[in-house]
Amino acid sequence: MNPVKPGETRRTPWIVGVSGASGTPYAASVLRALLAAGESVDLVVSRASRLTLLDETGISFRDAHWREDLREWLDRGADGKPRTFEADISAVRYWNAGDLAAGPSSGSYPSKGMLIVPASTACVAGVALGLSKDLLQRAASVTLKERRKLVVAVRETPLNGQTLRHLVTLDDAGASVVPASPGFYAGATHIQDLVDFVAGRVLDAAGVRHDLYRRWQGELGGGTSDQ
Repeated sequence: MNPVKPGETRRTPWIVGVSGASGTPYAASVLRALLAAGESVDLVVSRASRLTLLDETGISFRDAHWREDLREWLDRGADGKPRTFEADISAVRYWNAGDLAAGPSSGSYPSKGMLIVPASTACVAGVALGLSKDLLQRAASVTLKERRKLVVAVRETPLNGQTLRHLVTLDDAGASVVPASPGFYAGATHIQDLVDFVAGRVLDAAGVRHDLYRRWQGELGGGTSDQ
């Protein structure tokens, strides 16, 4: 399914699932950082997330034009301004969320793990219960059963008892639960800084190197604007 040409090594991507929760800028930041780190990405965008993306950015994500739409999405900053970033998407492979025969639906398909960002409570429930109602949930279930890294960036507030129990189930299964809760000690001066902090913590949980935020060094005042 991922043919290896002579002289090439097998492509082993990170699977990135984008669910319908608010927070598409988090996904954009994670995708840009993965690509900047030289990682390959398999992208799964749920049906609900397309509505969220349209509402938050005005971008219609279309299967037939996913490259153009993805490039436009990743080029925008968290404040919605176009041409803020420039991302090379040549290492991205896109899978339709309704394609349950796609590569990531099988444990024999090579991947480093999966990041779900943002993760809605419906997505959390589906993965915790093993429903596999679409490719995003199926790929997450496969990631767990193969003992690969699964990072779930849940974006909801407040959290009710049912969702909390689902998150505990995911934690027990080996997933890392990363709430989309930005920290302010890194000296944020722009909405992009807060978005990048959460994206950076997602990548920290996955073990991917990045420079999205200033790390704590044990010195008070290190996050002031003059640093």
